Amino acid sequence: MRVLRLKNPPSVIGCASVVGGKEHDGPLGADFDLHDETGTFGMDTWEKSESEMQRLALNLALAKGKCGDDVPEVIFAGDLMNQCTGSAYGLLGFCKPYFGLYGACSTFAEATVLGSLLISAGYFKNAAAISSSHFCSAERQFRFPLEYGGQRAPTAQWTATAAGAAILSASGNGPYVTEVLPGMIVDKGINDVNNMGAAMAPAAIDTLTAYFAETGKQPRDFDLILTGDLGLEGHAITLELMKERGYDMTDVYNDCGLLLYGRSSQDVHCGGSGCGCSASVICGHIMKRFAKGELKNILYLATGALMSPGRLKQGATIPGIAHLVRISAEKNGWEG
Repeated sequence: MRVLRLKNPPSVIGCASVVGGKEHDGPLGADFDLHDETGTFGMDTWEKSESEMQRLALNLALAKGKCGDDVPEVIFAGDLMNQCTGSAYGLLGFCKPYFGLYGACSTFAEATVLGSLLISAGYFKNAAAISSSHFCSAERQFRFPLEYGGQRAPTAQWTATAAGAAILSASGNGPYVTEVLPGMIVDKGINDVNNMGAAMAPAAIDTLTAYFAETGKQPRDFDLILTGDLGLEGHAITLELMKERGYDMTDVYNDCGLLLYGRSSQDVHCGGSGCGCSASVICGHIMKRFAKGELKNILYLATGALMSPGRLKQGATIPGIAHLVRISAEKNGWEG
């Protein structure tokens, strides 16, 4: 069995989202806690800017959750930079036990899965899940210097300048993480670095198929099924192939990469991507919808492309992964 039902579901007691100007100008702009039009956050390098986003996001989440100095007991965090330096430098001053994670764009879900499992098992009373990405730091590492001015392919996605932080706790009034499904690495032979959606969609399909098969649930049992970040291309692939498997998600399925930007007005091609994309959407837009009572039961699965520039230059294909988190307004939300 891959689906893990949490006996003691942790509650999200505080969350915050920090974004750049482009993200704030998108359709979800009003749902984010803090933004900087310049994307620098007062720093003199893009890498420092990303670290500052994580620091700000965690501080805001702790303040919103009215947390004391003993929270969080542990931090699970990651980003797209080599050795997760965005997280390490940004969270250094908190002086808390720290696990640096790399799951590419799936990192926030990975952090939430690990934190929730350890809280449910009683090893920690609370934990922080955090991830971030920055358009400029990611472009420098994975593609070209910005000054290069290379043309982007139609299937390319825009790396979000964003960070999200959530405080998970053994106590609280919800929403709750009630089930998780850790993803498996899936590689279907995609080697186009400009089409991450196609590379990651097979992992999303594998995770969703496993969840529905094991639980007996159907897409209609959820208010929303949300991937992050497959973009337009990956969203279409997932929708079509899941329907072929007998799971029609047409009425409930969306993607964080499609929600974050206005595709027709912001020139992001297939939508958003990056560790901060789904983190900011979940910690901003989605949690506000839970607070308003608009959502009561969702499946969130973040997808990641587990590749590096070096391996791609050697002709390697792009493995993908998708970790699933079920978020419910009720503590026994799996019954609904």
